[in-house]
Amino acid sequence: MSQPERQLHLNLFLTGMGHHEAAWRHPQSDIGSNLKLSHYVKLAQKAEAAKFDSLFLADRYAVSRQGAKYGLQGGIEPLTLLSALAAVTENIGLIATVSTSFNEPYNVARRFASLDHISNGRAGWNVITSGTDGEAQNFNSKKIPSHGLRYEKAREFLEVASKLWDSWGDDAIIADQEAGIFADERKVHEIHHRGNFFSVKGPLNIPRSPQGRPVLVQAGSSADGIDFAGQYAEAVFTAQQTLEEAQRFYQEIKTRAAAFGRSPESVKVLPGICPVIGRTEAEAKEKEAQLHDYTNTEFSLYQLSNRVGADLTAYPLDGPLPQLPATDGHQSRTKLIQELAFRENLTIRQLLLRLAGGRGHYTIAGTPEQISDQLEKWFKNKAADGFNIMPQLMSEGLDDFITYVLPLLQERGLFRTEYSGTTLREHLGLKWPDTGTVNLSAQA
Repeated sequence: MSQPERQLHLNLFLTGMGHHEAAWRHPQSDIGSNLKLSHYVKLAQKAEAAKFDSLFLADRYAVSRQGAKYGLQGGIEPLTLLSALAAVTENIGLIATVSTSFNEPYNVARRFASLDHISNGRAGWNVITSGTDGEAQNFNSKKIPSHGLRYEKAREFLEVASKLWDSWGDDAIIADQEAGIFADERKVHEIHHRGNFFSVKGPLNIPRSPQGRPVLVQAGSSADGIDFAGQYAEAVFTAQQTLEEAQRFYQEIKTRAAAFGRSPESVKVLPGICPVIGRTEAEAKEKEAQLHDYTNTEFSLYQLSNRVGADLTAYPLDGPLPQLPATDGHQSRTKLIQELAFRENLTIRQLLLRLAGGRGHYTIAGTPEQISDQLEKWFKNKAADGFNIMPQLMSEGLDDFITYVLPLLQERGLFRTEYSGTTLREHLGLKWPDTGTVNLSAQA
């Protein structure tokens, strides 16, 4: 069967138990395995055997007492875990979340270059700015900076990291043992960066990595986030609820990339999909309802309040969601949640259940055919270049997706049956990065 030019890209969004907020309470969940390397090794190797493009680990820098009481909180630091997974996998990409708000560019550039070397070219960086006061309070601040200021800092952070990755030329290493020359010093450069947020001399203390730079991933969908993604991102993780919303976002990202002088194909848009799979639609919905039965309303309401930056505990659960105030926190997700509630005329109680399976990502409970049809429809109608697969119950959900959905996508010629390369850039069809320094003065 001939292969179409364009095929789906699939990323597995790893969590300990699953993306449903009550997945840890499900009888099939092995409590404690979220902190065991063997658990993640098993998931990673299954995803690689299925030819997923990549694995992704999210991260946050705070946990509340209420979150610790009711929810599965705390996980292994992403770069640490992915470094371990690099040793037991060969092809699958490894994407870690690291915040530009609470780190230094030199350390982050070094860590990702190290992961890229360890994995032979499979590293990706999900660039986030962090969005809660609770996180800021763990790093010498009372409140997070304004949304615009966080993105301004992120741009300079990425500029510095890119200069550091480029501070070693592609052919800097000579490794002439007889002459005693390891590297051509003319191809190892100090960067002498001086900016509003950072002062860095360089060069990086690790040679250029197999991909040149890690693949850059971004997940914000606010105006600032879209602008940032259009300028820098090579893959975008996004939450969209309808085909029409996804199409608008897809077009906006591609347009912004072109405005910055980039090919629209140089950035891949991957909406999150949170499936529950059954032999029949009724069975799938019954599985999802069972997960919903394990939710704790108090915790769900706390989670929602924290996510939108407004205390909702004073409002009746069976009443409508109030108009939410402007926030310096998670702007795009707050907008999505508010539009979802208003569009479907949901009460707060109903909204909590709609969000329980994926925090605003698209949830679907259905047969393998129904789920495959939806993925194909979004893909063929310019709403997605692929998907961020987020099983609501991780182990069972991943097995079901691999066993029942993937073969249908492969039969339709929409997904690979073998890897054609070994690096994350090759999986995503991305070129070697431009080694010129990032130009922050570029306007579009």
